[in-house]
Amino acid sequence: MKLMKEIMVSSDSPFSSSIRSPAPKFCNSFTTRIFSDVAGDITIVVDGEPFLLHKMPRILMNSKLELHNLPGGPQAFELAMKFCYGMNFEITTANVAHLRCAAEYLEMTEDYRDENLIARSEVYLNEVVVQSLEKSVEVLSTCEILPSLVEEVGIVKRCVEAIAMNACKEQLASGLSRLDCDGESTELKGGCLDWWIEDLSLLGIDYYQRVICAMGGLGVRPDSITASLMHYAQTSLKGIGKCQIWNPARMRSSPTAVENDQRTILETLVNLLPTEKSSSIPQNFLFGMLRMAIMVDTSIACKLELERRIAFRLETVSLDDLLIPSIQAGDSLFDVDTIHRILVNFLQRIADEENEECGYESEGFGSPGHGSLLKVGRLIDAYLAEIAPDPYLSLQKFIAMIEILPDYARVIDDGLYRAVDIYLKAHPMLTEHDCKKLCKFIDCQKLSQEASNHAAQNDRLPVQMAVRVLYFEQLRLKNSLSGNSGDGFLSQRISSGVPSAAMSPEITMLP
Repeated sequence: MKLMKEIMVSSDSPFSSSIRSPAPKFCNSFTTRIFSDVAGDITIVVDGEPFLLHKMPRILMNSKLELHNLPGGPQAFELAMKFCYGMNFEITTANVAHLRCAAEYLEMTEDYRDENLIARSEVYLNEVVVQSLEKSVEVLSTCEILPSLVEEVGIVKRCVEAIAMNACKEQLASGLSRLDCDGESTELKGGCLDWWIEDLSLLGIDYYQRVICAMGGLGVRPDSITASLMHYAQTSLKGIGKCQIWNPARMRSSPTAVENDQRTILETLVNLLPTEKSSSIPQNFLFGMLRMAIMVDTSIACKLELERRIAFRLETVSLDDLLIPSIQAGDSLFDVDTIHRILVNFLQRIADEENEECGYESEGFGSPGHGSLLKVGRLIDAYLAEIAPDPYLSLQKFIAMIEILPDYARVIDDGLYRAVDIYLKAHPMLTEHDCKKLCKFIDCQKLSQEASNHAAQNDRLPVQMAVRVLYFEQLRLKNSLSGNSGDGFLSQRISSGVPSAAMSPEITMLP
């Protein structure tokens, strides 16, 4: 810009351009001239804020110039003018990006003076900022409010690459420390986590995504990336924890700006989750993300990806995790459809693992995934008992949750019987046909003595089931008197190698 060129040239003689020790803070109003003893002869208005400067006698007096959309605004322009007039200020991580962009906008290049503002800013970026992960994060966070010029001058790219490279260096340097932490307690090991994880939470989601992608490309450990993603989610997403207050009444037909922002953040974080099977992402975190994804209505792909990841280790989840409230008006109290889809994914995973291990379709017993299937079977029976009292839970959904598991997922049917009994008690208006349809899933041969005694006297059950229970009780008694194992079918399951602890879950029957 012609004016800037003249100001820089005319300032060579009486003022030396230098950047020295700490700077005075930005002036709130620059209408009180830079030089109190020199009359201002030019007014430059930057985004509505006037600056009274002097041009020296070679330029006509009483000029006025307006600058719009100057990168960094009046504050950056103030520092640029101080540089031109040789006044002291300090380049810092808080202002270097603004200065570099303002200098580019004002064309403060070496063509007009040596060590001009562009060059001085570049020296600070290259020799101070990119050498430090912490400083690179600080500078990158200031770039978010700057226009596209910050990309054009390469500040964002350099900061992203510097963060990733310095994280790799930290990873190598901390290798020995991590080995030392392996034998210590969980609390001490937590102190060995990468210190930069908290720093990255300062970034907006767009820059954060670029940093994580760069880290993955350079080989930063998946567990470090996972820890960073978890910290970023807990910092940026409101209510991500299990203690979030779920209020369907707050759901609006049109999402708010906050909900849109959180949807974008959540979808981006899910896309950034490590794909390695070895990466251990806590299940309660995934469920927290899934609850939030349902609440802010993320894309179907985002929700399905979370469901798939949960299903990969479904046997490790707790009952509380499965109790996802429904947000659909007039639907059941709990989101049964989501849990059903997770179960479908889990069963597909078990089938794939069995085919890989055995090379053929297994019958289930003794297969590699049978232990996991038994755990999930007990978990789902407990889940059915929790959702059964819901008066809005349809019979169709309840049956769908029962029949999805194969027969060999339940060694004993006490848990299933208890869930069915609770449902019958909470839904007294069921027809006899519906009761028979529901009770047919209970295998009377797989009921314990306690459950059989309860079922034989349970007037909520169809007569046909009570008869079957009495028949198998008599058969059990006959086998016991003849010296055979009294449990028939159950003893066969025990001999198949299933731990006895899985055989007798604690069941509390309804009166």
